[in-house]
Amino acid sequence: MRFGVLGPLAVWSADGELVVVPESKVRSLLAALLTARGEVVSADRLVDELWGEASPVNPAGALQTLVSRLRRVLGQGLVVHRALGYVLDVADEAVDAGRFTALTARARTATDPRERAGLLTEALALWRGPAFADFIDEDFARAAITRLEEQRLLAIEEQAEARLELGEHGLLAGELGDLTDRHPLRERLRAAHMRALYGAGRASEALDSYQDLRRRLEEELGLEPGPELAALQREILRQDPALQAVPAPASAPRRHTNLPTPATGLIGRSDSLEEVHALIAAGRLVTLTGPGGVGKTRLAVEVASGLTGSYADGVWLVKLAAQAFSTESGAATTGDELAEVVAATLGVRDDASPGPLPGRRLRTLLDRLSDALRTQRLLLVLDNCEHVIEAAAGLAQALLRDAPGVRILATSQEPLGILGEQVCPVSPLDLPADSADQAVLRTSSAVQLFLERAVAASPGFALSDDNARAVASICRRLDGIPLALELASTRVRVLGVRELAKRLDDRFRLLTGGHRGAPARQQTLRAMIDWSWELLTAAEQAVLRRLAVHSDGCTLEAAEAVCAGAGVKPAEVLDLLTRLIDRSLVLVAHEADGTRYRLLESVSAYLLERLRETEYERVRRAHAHYYAAFAERADSFLRGADQQHWLQRLDAETANIRSALDSAAADGDGRLMRRLVHAMAWYWFLRGRLTEAKRYLTLALALQQGPPGCGEGAADSAASRVPDPSGTVAWQTGMSLLSELPSGHTSAGKPIRPSWWSRTAAASARPSSRGPGSNRRESNGYR
Repeated sequence: MRFGVLGPLAVWSADGELVVVPESKVRSLLAALLTARGEVVSADRLVDELWGEASPVNPAGALQTLVSRLRRVLGQGLVVHRALGYVLDVADEAVDAGRFTALTARARTATDPRERAGLLTEALALWRGPAFADFIDEDFARAAITRLEEQRLLAIEEQAEARLELGEHGLLAGELGDLTDRHPLRERLRAAHMRALYGAGRASEALDSYQDLRRRLEEELGLEPGPELAALQREILRQDPALQAVPAPASAPRRHTNLPTPATGLIGRSDSLEEVHALIAAGRLVTLTGPGGVGKTRLAVEVASGLTGSYADGVWLVKLAAQAFSTESGAATTGDELAEVVAATLGVRDDASPGPLPGRRLRTLLDRLSDALRTQRLLLVLDNCEHVIEAAAGLAQALLRDAPGVRILATSQEPLGILGEQVCPVSPLDLPADSADQAVLRTSSAVQLFLERAVAASPGFALSDDNARAVASICRRLDGIPLALELASTRVRVLGVRELAKRLDDRFRLLTGGHRGAPARQQTLRAMIDWSWELLTAAEQAVLRRLAVHSDGCTLEAAEAVCAGAGVKPAEVLDLLTRLIDRSLVLVAHEADGTRYRLLESVSAYLLERLRETEYERVRRAHAHYYAAFAERADSFLRGADQQHWLQRLDAETANIRSALDSAAADGDGRLMRRLVHAMAWYWFLRGRLTEAKRYLTLALALQQGPPGCGEGAADSAASRVPDPSGTVAWQTGMSLLSELPSGHTSAGKPIRPSWWSRTAAASARPSSRGPGSNRRESNGYR
């Protein structure tokens, strides 16, 4: 087990998987033991720290219960009972604070400034946020938080001094400015900042910084700056040559990677990491696919970081989304344009081998790149290929053919589609179960990510019984998409999770708080989906936005009926739908009653906005008429051998049929409304949905017949067979009678015979029929 306190409290198993510690009191117990790492904490002290004045009736028993629960999570050997108390028996290296202390101690014994700076950088990278971030207001953690924060600041100061020896004055002048503002009275930090400013040619700012400190000390403490800082000011005033920046070494070792160091841990992807590692070991081209914001890049970087020692010529990340290619002017990106970006990343010169190839074809930049990499052994990470997919496929194909030591890990919203490619879909994080149990929710990787980011943005926030359902709702409604969850977590400090959950209907206005360093497409939820939308053809956009009118997905038949028209032929829908699936914008689910096509909730909300800008009314009517015809067809099978199959199909389309009913009611289309309620009445009876039946039957009776021609052209070919209102009255009367009686019986205690309802259903479909209310004996359920 490994433990993290330099940020939110975290526990990892030996293989790096995040271990869930359920219940806030159990987490508090673990935190209290970690504040006194290696020391026995008395039972009395633990009771006082965990419950304060609200001590339980049996403190010793309550504490033992918490210890037992913690042992179930960590194992029996770590929480040890000693005389009068408990101790967490773990090595210093098993706790990130212990590793931090060990690294800083090693750095202080190093004489080489480069080694010292490297060790301190490694130590500071262990910090994931404020120490004990989720216990920042707890009395038992305050001393440990203060001690660790002081150690962090000392490490920053020492790292700055080592980097000054290496001549990094320009970088430090900017990096230390904000830190100096937050800790204005730390003289060692101020001195490092002044030296950096002076070495960067900003002597006047260095002197201003000294005067700022002097003023603050005098006003707040009545003191003067220390002699070392005063001496530094005098050296700056006389421009002492010793203060000049030392040039960085001319021949630094060649880097073997340009991978960024992630600021946060990877959550919920342990299985994916293993799978991608295995795929790369087995083949030379692996493409991670998935919708925007799902975490393809983050997973690729994590995989590649674990392989830096496996490739003699390095592991290199090529960020294609950040490049300005010729697609902006309407032309297709060429292989040479992509090759130029890769060559620049790898440091490959493009002025070599300019002659023609055999056959007199001129040698392109892609040819020269392939030649340069022919003998190299490296892993190339091509990130965000979707907007240059053809050129990326050509580049990958050329390198796989001509450079046998090169392997490629690509990320894209769609596969490259070339021979030898292994596609690995990246799914959203696991969604939480419909439960308010904290232990259950913490098993969801979506909840884990949201909680970690929310705690970082709002120290003191924690999952509780009061907010558990709101957290679960946020994670489900944002589909477990990591970027959406991270954007939402930044709003917790201002809104709290319950208000945040309520406002997700307006998610595109709400989720706009991306981190400053993130690319523009990741700054807002809308920008994330815009990126994918703008890569589509007009026909693809048309089919995609029309799909959004469906509720809870649709079948291929429904998509072909509703998404065709206005530039898209029914026969073209399947190919367009396939391309949208390849681009990770439409999800496919193979269910018991057939294949369904669905949209993520955020994508659906975005597309509905697009649909309302163009053809919403036409598509909504086409949707309503298709499902009226579908319900009529289903109704004809509900009294025979295929009844169960068609009941299941109607179950799957319940949301769509309700949407069609609501559309007909909103349009005042009594003709369509009666078709729908008569087609659905027998289904409602068989499924026992009497309240729903009465509500829609009442609405149908309240509507007028509707003007001739109100149907959607051919979609309303059944308009001449619209049931008479008397049949609607019959159904409404029957449903009302049935809902008022004990389940399955009449007022006389005799069962209602389905044959009676079957005759009613048949009769109500005829314009001249008499409903069940026209015969007293039948309306009472007697034979």
